[in-house]
Amino acid sequence: MSDLTTPSVADSAGDDLAASTSDASLRRTEARSIEIEAQIARDPSGFRVMTGDRPTGNLHIGHYFGSLANRVRIQDAGVETFILIADYQVITDRDGTGPIHERVLSMMADYLAIGLDPSRTTIYAHSAVPALNQLLLPFLSLVTDAELRRNPTVKAELEATGDRPMSGLLLTYPVHQAADILFCKANLVPVGKDQLPHLEQTRVVARRFDERYGRANPDRPVFPQAEALLSKAPVVLGLDGTKMSKSKGNVIEIGMDADTTAKLIKKAVTDSDRHISYDPENRPEVSNLVMLTALCTGREPVEIAESIGDGGGGGLKKLVTEAVNEFFAPIRARRAELAGDPGYLMDVLRTGNAHANEVGDATLAEVRAAMNMVY
Repeated sequence: MSDLTTPSVADSAGDDLAASTSDASLRRTEARSIEIEAQIARDPSGFRVMTGDRPTGNLHIGHYFGSLANRVRIQDAGVETFILIADYQVITDRDGTGPIHERVLSMMADYLAIGLDPSRTTIYAHSAVPALNQLLLPFLSLVTDAELRRNPTVKAELEATGDRPMSGLLLTYPVHQAADILFCKANLVPVGKDQLPHLEQTRVVARRFDERYGRANPDRPVFPQAEALLSKAPVVLGLDGTKMSKSKGNVIEIGMDADTTAKLIKKAVTDSDRHISYDPENRPEVSNLVMLTALCTGREPVEIAESIGDGGGGGLKKLVTEAVNEFFAPIRARRAELAGDPGYLMDVLRTGNAHANEVGDATLAEVRAAMNMVY
């Protein structure tokens, strides 16, 4: 095998990451996602899903419609699922952990309230699985500095830091994500199109490890080539019409009460045209509220807009408020119960951590054997 530090290898990996977002590649990935959905419907036993979140704040309805509801769907379809609370990754771009313990428990309450079942889904924390993080060391030997800096997420962070030096943890973030996926040998990762380069980096790491260390049994690679399950969920914008973000304060949290939700929606950005229409390109703020109503009611956006007609922004906001509060009422009631029992939340997390450690230890043992490092 070629030396990984040679330009030819680095360039080929860069080509892989770039190719993962090309139009042709996206079409192939979209087609493959459809095939995977059909396979899951026939027999979910061939898949293991890994996904997760950073506990940087409370989860919001954008998270719910963008990814959380899909996780419940995948779990209920019978797919073995691992969900990571990525507490270590909080410090990739921050000076401290903040109230991380409280945020982890809040995330656990959200997860269980929306329907994730700890008897079918393993929920665990980064810092509680040493074997996962130990995989970072051999994986880092398989990539170059130039490859990491060409990763779109790392590139964007580097450009956004200004004069602030980028931490080594942020630079190696794509490899840490590879360890997240490969420690449990997940072969399916629900992602958006913007996350495909991260998944391709994981595929590169898995392929290189097996080329370098796993050739004793070429028919049985140590790691699978994880595939993408592209999200079909529409993007829900924040209440100001920009990307929904906890740091912008433009979100409705899953656990917010009905009155707070109503006050926030009342301040949502619309426009001066009293006639409500669904036109995402020309009226993104209004259309976002119409779409949110559609997601909560199961109705079509155009039908909702037509039913409001000349009711203006006030009529739209009233309908959105009713739809959101009615949809999330049972989730919020369950969440309040869970949040009132932190001991139970910790028990669920510890059980998930224990299972993740069993899986991670087995993977690490296989890695050490492939590297001839069993002493």
